[in-house]
Amino acid sequence: MYSTPEKIYRRIQKELLAGAIALVGVLLLGTLWYRFIEGWSWEDAAYMTVITLATVGYGETRPLGDRGRLFTIGLILMGVITIGYIVNRFTEAVIQGYFQEGIRLRQQRRLMKSLSGHYILCGFGRTGQQIALEFQAEGANFVTVDLDDASVEKARQLGYVAIQGDATLDDTLLQLRIDRAICLVAALPSDAENLYTVLSAKTLNPQIRAIARASTREALQKLQRAGADAVVSPYITGGKRMAAAALRPQVLDFVDGILTGADRELYMEEFRLDPAASPCIGQTLREAKLRSQTGALILAIRRVDGTLIGGPTADTMLMAGDLLICMGTAEQLRQLNQILGPIRPQQLPRPPKH
Repeated sequence: MYSTPEKIYRRIQKELLAGAIALVGVLLLGTLWYRFIEGWSWEDAAYMTVITLATVGYGETRPLGDRGRLFTIGLILMGVITIGYIVNRFTEAVIQGYFQEGIRLRQQRRLMKSLSGHYILCGFGRTGQQIALEFQAEGANFVTVDLDDASVEKARQLGYVAIQGDATLDDTLLQLRIDRAICLVAALPSDAENLYTVLSAKTLNPQIRAIARASTREALQKLQRAGADAVVSPYITGGKRMAAAALRPQVLDFVDGILTGADRELYMEEFRLDPAASPCIGQTLREAKLRSQTGALILAIRRVDGTLIGGPTADTMLMAGDLLICMGTAEQLRQLNQILGPIRPQQLPRPPKH
C-alpha cells in the first residue's frame, strides 16, 4: 500500500516518537527518584534530573550517598543512550530527506481529497507512458498509479501526479477517489491485473467508464464480460493499423492527425445533448444551423438506444440524450459547445498546448 520512501518516513516517525517517549520516561524516573528516595523538593529533583541528562557538568544539587550516586550514573547512561538514539534518527531523516517526503505526502493527500472529474491511469509501463503523453497533450486531469517504485518516480519526474499502490485493491482505488472519477484506464502488464482492476472499479463506481488493455482475444472477451466499456489489444489494434497504413496511408494519416498530438489543427470531440440545457433538442440539423454558425462538422450521431447515424443529413432530428461526434478547430468546437448548451467539464473541447 505504501511506497518505500513512505514506509521509511513512517518508520522514522515511529522511531522518533519512541525515542521521545523514552526520554520523557527517563526524566520522570529521575525526578521521582530524587523526590521520593532522596527526599528532595520537586524543583530540586527536576533540576538535578535535567542537568544530569544534559551532562553539563554542574555539581550535585544536594549531597548524595553511594546509592544516589550509583543511580545518577545509571541515569546518565540512560540519558546518553536515549538522546543519542534520537539524534541519530533525526540526523538520518534530515540527510535522507524524509522530512521533505513527509511534506510531499501531506500535499499528495490534500490533492487526492480534491480530485474530481479526473482520469485514473493504472500502470505506467510503455503503454501507460504513451497514454499519459496523450492525456497531457489534451490537458486532461489525471492521476497515475503503479506498484513499481521506478515507474512511479519516472512519472513524477515527468510532472505527473503519481502514487505507488496496487490498482487491483479497493483501498488504492478509493485513495484515488474513484467515486469522483469519470474514467479508469487499466494498462497494467498482465490481463489478470487488468481484469481485477476493472471489476473493482465497476463495483466501487458503476458509472465510471472503464478502458482496459488485453493481450489476447480470450482476455478481451473476459474483460468485456467483467464490465469494461472498451477493451484495446495492442497486438490486434497494431496489426489493423499497420494494414491500414499499407492499404490506405493518407486516410490513416488524416485520422491520426485529428485524434492525437498537441500540434494538430483539427480536433474530434463528442457532445451529449442535455435535455435540461440544450436548445437544439427537437430541431433538425438544418433548423439548428450548427454548421453555418460554427463551421464544425457533425460526423455522426449516436442515439440513446445505441443506434449510430453516420453522416447525418440536414433532415436528421436532434433528440434528448444524443451523442454528437463532431470535427473542427478548437475555436469551432468551443462555439459549438456554447450553442449546444452546458456539457460536463471532461467533454469540453481542449485546445492544443504550446
